[in-house]
Amino acid sequence: MNQAEKKDIITNLGKKKGDTGSIEVQVGIITSKIQHLTNHLKKNHHDEHSRNGMKKRISQRKKLLTYLKRVSLTRYMDLIKKLSLRR
Repeated sequence: MNQAEKKDIITNLGKKKGDTGSIEVQVGIITSKIQHLTNHLKKNHHDEHSRNGMKKRISQRKKLLTYLKRVSLTRYMDLIKKLSLRR
Protein backbone atom coordinates (compact mmCIF):
# COMPACT_ATOMS: atom_id res chain seq x y z
CA MET A 1 0.00 0.00 0.00
CA ASN A 2 1.44 3.33 -1.00
CA GLN A 3 0.59 6.84 0.20
CA ALA A 4 -1.77 7.54 -2.71
CA GLU A 5 -3.92 4.49 -1.91
CA LYS A 6 -3.99 5.43 1.74
CA LYS A 7 -5.04 9.02 0.98
CA ASP A 8 -7.75 7.71 -1.33
CA ILE A 9 -9.14 5.51 1.44
CA ILE A 10 -9.04 8.40 3.91
CA THR A 11 -10.89 10.75 1.55
CA ASN A 12 -13.51 8.14 0.64
CA LEU A 13 -14.24 6.85 4.13
CA GLY A 14 -13.21 9.72 6.41
CA LYS A 15 -15.67 12.11 7.97
CA LYS A 16 -13.43 15.13 7.42
CA LYS A 17 -10.06 15.93 5.89
CA GLY A 18 -7.21 14.17 7.66
CA ASP A 19 -9.51 11.78 9.53
CA THR A 20 -7.31 8.74 10.12
CA GLY A 21 -8.69 7.61 13.46
CA SER A 22 -12.30 6.82 12.70
CA ILE A 23 -13.28 3.18 12.63
CA GLU A 24 -14.35 3.36 8.99
CA VAL A 25 -10.91 4.56 7.88
CA GLN A 26 -9.11 2.02 10.05
CA VAL A 27 -11.18 -0.84 8.63
CA GLY A 28 -10.62 0.45 5.09
CA ILE A 29 -6.84 0.53 5.53
CA ILE A 30 -6.78 -2.91 7.12
CA THR A 31 -8.95 -4.27 4.30
CA SER A 32 -6.55 -2.88 1.72
CA LYS A 33 -3.61 -4.52 3.50
CA ILE A 34 -5.51 -7.83 3.66
CA GLN A 35 -6.18 -7.70 -0.08
CA HIS A 36 -2.51 -6.98 -0.75
CA LEU A 37 -1.44 -9.92 1.44
CA THR A 38 -3.99 -12.20 -0.23
CA ASN A 39 -2.48 -11.46 -3.63
CA HIS A 40 1.00 -12.03 -2.22
CA LEU A 41 0.02 -15.38 -0.73
CA LYS A 42 -1.48 -16.56 -4.01
CA LYS A 43 2.01 -16.32 -5.51
CA ASN A 44 3.95 -17.43 -2.42
CA HIS A 45 2.07 -20.37 -0.92
CA HIS A 46 4.63 -21.24 1.74
CA ASP A 47 5.11 -17.77 3.25
CA GLU A 48 3.91 -18.51 6.77
CA HIS A 49 5.05 -15.20 8.24
CA SER A 50 2.84 -13.23 5.86
CA ARG A 51 -0.01 -15.66 6.50
CA ASN A 52 0.25 -15.05 10.24
CA GLY A 53 0.29 -11.28 9.66
CA MET A 54 -2.81 -11.57 7.51
CA LYS A 55 -4.61 -13.59 10.19
CA LYS A 56 -3.72 -10.92 12.74
CA ARG A 57 -5.13 -8.16 10.51
CA ILE A 58 -8.30 -10.16 9.83
CA SER A 59 -8.83 -10.55 13.57
CA GLN A 60 -8.21 -6.84 14.14
CA ARG A 61 -10.72 -5.91 11.42
CA LYS A 62 -13.28 -8.30 12.89
CA LYS A 63 -12.95 -6.68 16.33
CA LEU A 64 -13.38 -3.19 14.89
CA LEU A 65 -16.41 -4.24 12.84
CA THR A 66 -18.00 -5.91 15.89
CA TYR A 67 -17.52 -2.71 17.87
CA LEU A 68 -18.94 -0.57 15.07
CA LYS A 69 -21.96 -2.88 14.74
CA ARG A 70 -22.63 -2.55 18.47
CA VAL A 71 -22.25 1.24 18.48
CA SER A 72 -23.95 2.23 15.22
CA LEU A 73 -25.68 -0.29 12.99
CA THR A 74 -26.24 2.19 10.16
CA ARG A 75 -22.55 3.12 9.95
CA TYR A 76 -21.72 -0.60 10.01
CA MET A 77 -24.09 -1.40 7.15
CA ASP A 78 -22.81 1.54 5.07
CA LEU A 79 -19.21 0.45 5.58
CA ILE A 80 -19.96 -3.16 4.65
CA LYS A 81 -21.57 -1.97 1.41
CA LYS A 82 -18.71 0.42 0.55
CA LEU A 83 -16.01 -2.20 1.10
CA SER A 84 -18.02 -5.11 -0.34
CA LEU A 85 -17.51 -7.25 2.74
CA ARG A 86 -19.63 -10.12 3.92
CA ARG A 87 -21.55 -9.81 7.16
